[in-house]
Amino acid sequence: MIGNDDGYSGPARLTVGQAVFDIQVELRGHFEPIDGRYHWYGRVAPNEPLAAALGGLKADAVILTPQGSGPCEVAEPDTWDRYRITGYSTPPFPLPGRVPADKAPDRADRTGTKE
Repeated sequence: MIGNDDGYSGPARLTVGQAVFDIQVELRGHFEPIDGRYHWYGRVAPNEPLAAALGGLKADAVILTPQGSGPCEVAEPDTWDRYRITGYSTPPFPLPGRVPADKAPDRADRTGTKE
């Protein structure tokens, strides 16, 4: 498992409907100022059970990595049987320079006053 400044590479779990797949992914993303959302995307390494279940079609899913989870869309595979995966807003990996919510100081610690 590798976390890097612009994404995540490593194991993940993908849930499509009631089916769960253990997969390997390469993910990255960027903030899109036009719509004000973070767009993340990547590829799922070739995975025979996933390919058999999807049959080359798109599906809504939820991805889970060791750092987070999020809803996503799994799209048609490329020539090498790697499905594309896309999502919006909070990615399932940490963003550079951001402190996870559970590690951030509470409001009193940041401002000196409690609200």
